[in-house]
Amino acid sequence: EFREVGEGGLRFLVNLTDYLDTGLFLDHRATRQMIRELVRGGRFLNLFAYTGTASVYAAAGGAASTTTVDMSSVYLDWARRNMALNGFSEGRDHRFVRADCLAWLATPRRERYHVIFVDPPTFSNSKRMGENTFEVQRDHPLLLRAAANLLARGGVLLFSNNFRHFRMQRSALSHLT
Repeated sequence: EFREVGEGGLRFLVNLTDYLDTGLFLDHRATRQMIRELVRGGRFLNLFAYTGTASVYAAAGGAASTTTVDMSSVYLDWARRNMALNGFSEGRDHRFVRADCLAWLATPRRERYHVIFVDPPTFSNSKRMGENTFEVQRDHPLLLRAAANLLARGGVLLFSNNFRHFRMQRSALSHLT
């Protein structure tokens, strides 16, 4: 059962009954607004995109393009619906990719992004990952290095996670600054 809510002059679908998460992380309000302000005219990449709310903000902020990547077809469909609710349609300017983000990042790409938002789960062992697992504490250096390789000159990478005991492995990332 989906309901429409407003935030920042935009509209989103939330589901208060069928999922553990409602579809709109309230703790990312400021981050979404930051994305809207940073991306004007640039390309935006949303990794572990969930319901695509950050992509909606990027599109509303004047992004030249958005790429929304998530492993779940359910969440990608939700992201498409959120984009459409705000007048943005899938096509050359707004792409939705169903993929394991680490595998997607490992594929050589020419496109560079001006703003990249990375909000991985604490842990994942999805069937789509084969025998692999993802743990944010263990895997964040690999993830962030791979994402940083797609940054345009002067680009911004925003990283967030919800692991309470998370510790950034700064020495493994020192070359990124």
